[in-house]
Amino acid sequence: MPKTSFSAGSLIPGVLAFSVMAVCGPFLFAQQPMAPLPTSPMATLPTAGQWRSPGQDPRVSDARPMQQLRPADSSEMGLTPDEQRNIYVYDKGNRSVCHIMTRSVQRDTTFGLLMSETPSEGSGSGSVLDKQGHILTNYHVIEGATEIDVTLFNAESYPAELVGQDPVNDIAVLKIDVPADLLVPVELGDSSNLRVGQKAFAIGNPFGLERTMTIGIISSLNRMLPSRSGRTMKAIIQIDAALNRGNSGGPLFDSNGRLIGMNTAIASRTGQNTGVGFAIPVATIRRVAPQLIAEGKITRPDLGVSRVYLTDDGLGVASLVQGGPAEQAGLQGFQLVRQQVRRGPYVYEETRVDRSKADVITAVDGTAIESADDLLTAIERKNPGEVVKLSVLREGKKVDVPVTLGVGD
Repeated sequence: MPKTSFSAGSLIPGVLAFSVMAVCGPFLFAQQPMAPLPTSPMATLPTAGQWRSPGQDPRVSDARPMQQLRPADSSEMGLTPDEQRNIYVYDKGNRSVCHIMTRSVQRDTTFGLLMSETPSEGSGSGSVLDKQGHILTNYHVIEGATEIDVTLFNAESYPAELVGQDPVNDIAVLKIDVPADLLVPVELGDSSNLRVGQKAFAIGNPFGLERTMTIGIISSLNRMLPSRSGRTMKAIIQIDAALNRGNSGGPLFDSNGRLIGMNTAIASRTGQNTGVGFAIPVATIRRVAPQLIAEGKITRPDLGVSRVYLTDDGLGVASLVQGGPAEQAGLQGFQLVRQQVRRGPYVYEETRVDRSKADVITAVDGTAIESADDLLTAIERKNPGEVVKLSVLREGKKVDVPVTLGVGD
């Protein structure tokens, strides 16, 4: 039986497989390989209300100006209300969708010696965020790229530079230098109140076919996916709208043409769409993208715990960052004990590791912790300078330890 795989943007040069939680099989992050190559400051940041779609540009031949919805019986073409809604969403959102093309060089080395270099190209999707030329896409779409080009709705391509990236959440922001009147920003929606069963509209560039729309429903919520960083992305939206290679980084719209997510992967045994797709919720994008635009990176809070281990009761603290937030708060890790040992006529000094006094973290602000990823996720929902309450087991007794978070890398 062929192996289940997951994909949805453009992989350079091929398909990466990951094991997945909550779904059986690996994921393909779909970045479309291009033929004929064989491989494939915060103060100035626009607010969410400014990230909206203005009027349409008449130069596009395949998308008519957005029209007001009409009842079916008054439609000259006999369109049903459902069809009118589909057209409305496409007319409103398609000019915000970009086609992203990347070039990279794959190096073949043997025993540390460079043997050959092979050029490769890839393709994915993106969305216009604002009139300043910021483009939203997946990190895996542009990972390793030496050149990036963005094609807008007018079929013109523009060189793009990488503004910032967040591999943990598979999000990247690019920037192109173009006149503001050519940019049609996407309107950001809300993913906090999504319901299973509501319609979802995906627009992207599967197999390089620009601004293709597919329609489905939200199949499930709060899925988990492995990211390229090895961490787990949570609160992922599952959809059944058809996604294929090249769709990665493209927008997922609600019935009002507002962005509710960014398409990122599919589950598939063949590498093609099987009706199980995944999208990063817009709530994550709202949190990450402004910081990438302002600073070029994500500044994450730091707990000051450098090494942990799993126990039956929670997450044991093995070592702490010297002078870090956790150590200053009194958290305890492994202790080094020096003792003298007599062997015959000689006395030796030995050092041993005492694990008995190490704290075991069981919860953060009341949320149970069962793994290192749980701990990181709970901490990263906070900001540097905030205080978190760690519930720990210390020599068999429950203790609450308040920790003021520092600034991480």
